Amino acid sequence: MVDRKKVTYRQALNEALHEEMAFDENVFILGQDIAGGAQNKAPDEFDAWGGPFGVTKGLVGKYGKSRVRDTPITEGAIVGCAAGAAASGMRPIVELMFIDFLGFCLDQIMNQASPMRYMFGGKAKVPMVMRTMIGGGFQAAAQHSHSCHSLLVHLPGLKLVTPSTPYDAKGLLKSAIRDDDLVIFVEHKGLYDTKGPVPEEEYLLPLGKGEIVREGTDITIVAFSKMVLIAYEASVKLEQDDISVEVIDPRSMSPLDEELILNSVRKTGHLIVVDEDNPRCSIATDVVALASSKAFDSLNAAPKMLTPPHTPVPFSPELEKFYLPNADKLVELVKETVPAHA
Repeated sequence: MVDRKKVTYRQALNEALHEEMAFDENVFILGQDIAGGAQNKAPDEFDAWGGPFGVTKGLVGKYGKSRVRDTPITEGAIVGCAAGAAASGMRPIVELMFIDFLGFCLDQIMNQASPMRYMFGGKAKVPMVMRTMIGGGFQAAAQHSHSCHSLLVHLPGLKLVTPSTPYDAKGLLKSAIRDDDLVIFVEHKGLYDTKGPVPEEEYLLPLGKGEIVREGTDITIVAFSKMVLIAYEASVKLEQDDISVEVIDPRSMSPLDEELILNSVRKTGHLIVVDEDNPRCSIATDVVALASSKAFDSLNAAPKMLTPPHTPVPFSPELEKFYLPNADKLVELVKETVPAHA
């Protein structure tokens, strides 16, 4: 790895987009407020917000409006256009501003893009990426704060990726763009300004392969997206109480690195799953079911989950703070789960 200053999660995503657009001229981007709207400027003067969180900033000036396209606010048309373009040999990247708007384009995802390869016996490919944003903590109320990614995990034929670090964000996005299936790329709004080391040389990370973030022996915590940071923070606090925590970041929800999770649970005998999605029929319940059905003999206690309550995300700052998982809640749940050391 070439040494350089740490970069933000946002910058890492931007670098991945730059590199993949330079690598393959079939890559193009669709979204709202990513190309400066109807500005009439010279090509070298184009600039834009780069979407609501600035991830695509700088791309339109380099690659032009034929490859960085502003769209109307019509998510169904955006995703449907991308699915058709992908099936025709292009590699579109769609930006869905907030996952809360998933309902507007669910048909295009569920009935068109994700099953197409299967329906045509492997003769069709749909190499497209849909970047979307999850996460509360910004008092944006229930229509802009949900983390309903588990709805997408339920659907076969697509991949769903949840990077938690700048390094993972860049490596996984590059792999997602080169993948021949629909990949839903989930970014937590609370991660964009986090920083971490990212090599200057090119690298790719495999989809569906998780990582042991911190090794431990007493309990396994499986966490997704921003919850990985919370799990790590809790593991450091619990070390002071002589509780050794193994933190697992699956990186992808679909496909899920089952063996990584099961091997850890068989080692520690305890499991807690942390996710910001609602608890019913969720990725957290899925991981608990996985451990209960395939590592039952290794469990010393019932697996547990730390998720928000089964309610919409509240607007009130105090209620939202209560609603979201945090490290202190996780520490208490671990202490309830793992017997005190003698």
